[in-house]
Amino acid sequence: MRTSTLAPLYRSSVGFDQIADLMDRVMAKDTSHANYPPYNIEKTDENGWRISIAVAGFSDSDLNIEVRENNLHVTASKSDDDGENRTYLHRGIATRAFERRFHLADHVSVTGASHVDGMLHIDLVREVPEALKPRRIEIASSTGTATSLVEGTTAS
Repeated sequence: MRTSTLAPLYRSSVGFDQIADLMDRVMAKDTSHANYPPYNIEKTDENGWRISIAVAGFSDSDLNIEVRENNLHVTASKSDDDGENRTYLHRGIATRAFERRFHLADHVSVTGASHVDGMLHIDLVREVPEALKPRRIEIASSTGTATSLVEGTTAS
């Protein structure tokens, strides 16, 4: 098994710590339970996404969704207080407890969640603050007049 290190990235860059930390987490992640429960991530528009998680057998009260420090945590635990003593001949529907984590980029927030037909849908949107959006800078003309961006007046 080949292991990789991101030490060269740390030595030759400044300010990319989040990306390097994300790469470290992805490469070091334990993949033993990485496929339960199955999920999809789809792009719904330019700044929107939907995470759909297959949660067959779980009710709304069994599911929990939290956002902590740019991480979306989805957890589920099935209560075994059915009150019935069941004997299964085959049990193929997994209702074991799980925890799924999704790292959210800056300015991405959860706008809603729904549980329909055994699927948990979580809607996300990127809302970039006005201060971080690109803005147009006026160029002074050769006649010596320029448009002031702050006051919107013309300076001579």
